[in-house]
Amino acid sequence: QVQLQESGPGLVKPSQTVSLTCTVSGGSMTTTNFFWSWIRQPPGKGLEWIGYIAFDGRTYYNPSLKSRTSISRDTSENHFTLHLSSVTPEDTAVYYCARIYASLWWDEYDSWGQGTQVTVSS
Repeated sequence: QVQLQESGPGLVKPSQTVSLTCTVSGGSMTTTNFFWSWIRQPPGKGLEWIGYIAFDGRTYYNPSLKSRTSISRDTSENHFTLHLSSVTPEDTAVYYCARIYASLWWDEYDSWGQGTQVTVSS
């Protein structure tokens, strides 16, 4: 059974770039039909999908965040990383990494990390 764990700084300043890493155990990031994603939840709001890196290395981002977002991976160390640049207080949220399984019928989030708090403040 795959397990995911987020790590990174909890407090960042406006205009900086925040980098968060998701460490994967019990699964391979190159297995067909799995997608490795980042999602966030601002306080008092719903979940917002950020983007993913696919099993073949392709990336895709939420259009509203694309200009500030980059996701990369290191298959030898079993982790993938979110880089979000030019942050503002509106980026304050709990950030989750999660695995998506693309079945023949629909996509499913089948594994989640515990989440990590990111606060943007001067």
